[in-house]
Amino acid sequence: MAGQVLGFVGVGRMGGPMAGRLVDAGYGLRVFDTDAGAVKPLVARGAAACASAREVADGAALVLASLPTPEIVREVVLGERGIARGKAVRTVVDLSTTGPTVAKAVAEALEGRGIAWIDAPVSGGVAGAKAGTLAVMAACPRPAFAAVEPVLKTFGRVFYAGAKPGMGQIAKLANNMLSVAGLAIASEALAMGVKAGLDPAAMIDIINAGTGRNSATQDKFPRAILTRRFDAGFATGLSYKDIRLCVEEAEALGVPMVVGAAVREMMAITQAKFGPASDFTSLARVVEEWAGVEIRGAAKGN
Repeated sequence: MAGQVLGFVGVGRMGGPMAGRLVDAGYGLRVFDTDAGAVKPLVARGAAACASAREVADGAALVLASLPTPEIVREVVLGERGIARGKAVRTVVDLSTTGPTVAKAVAEALEGRGIAWIDAPVSGGVAGAKAGTLAVMAACPRPAFAAVEPVLKTFGRVFYAGAKPGMGQIAKLANNMLSVAGLAIASEALAMGVKAGLDPAAMIDIINAGTGRNSATQDKFPRAILTRRFDAGFATGLSYKDIRLCVEEAEALGVPMVVGAAVREMMAITQAKFGPASDFTSLARVVEEWAGVEIRGAAKGN
């Protein structure tokens, strides 16, 4: 409920806007990030800065985390100065994409300390975090879900993914695989059209009126690729991590992922060429270079 004091660890590109929405909703907030600059805007709006994740959890029963990699999640939650060492914490909500293996391991470790773990990755990018239109995929026992759902609704639409830890992660990995696969195949199709002489903006309009449309043709190409901005808001390194986790999980489950493996290779090449800090729409630039064309057109959207 508004007025409740929450903790938030990891207030970067995604976590910062989500934490800001909690402040706007009237929650008290204790925050920590290794980047002091990321904390300052929230402190200016009334949040309390803490010196560690443990200090955040010393004064908040419910702590949320938005962190970049599974290894960092494990350390920030279970490490010596981690959330689990806090005096007040009773529930941890992980908004990161870690994959189910880490989610299950951390949940088991916290259970031994009497702390509930809610696996709740989000989808929708920085724009969705700012607008409060994220999809939140929460996995935990029903009573825990009921307790945190009002907080999670601050970020967007909340979906119950099941009681077992890691189920939210499976849903998120599947979603991200579909998103990047759409970007990859759309890049190849658009490059073919441009090389044949089609105007890419016209081609996008045609595809979006037909059955080939996907999130890449409807949003990423008009907003970030045709405009040459390559700023859809998701880093190549993080996207590659998610795709790699998805393929690895499918393999562990005995599910063939032939197309997914090709998407993983495309993201590996994109990261090698443009670096992990580049925007993941740089994948289109790899295809452009191979095809000897540029997918440039009039700006559509914001």
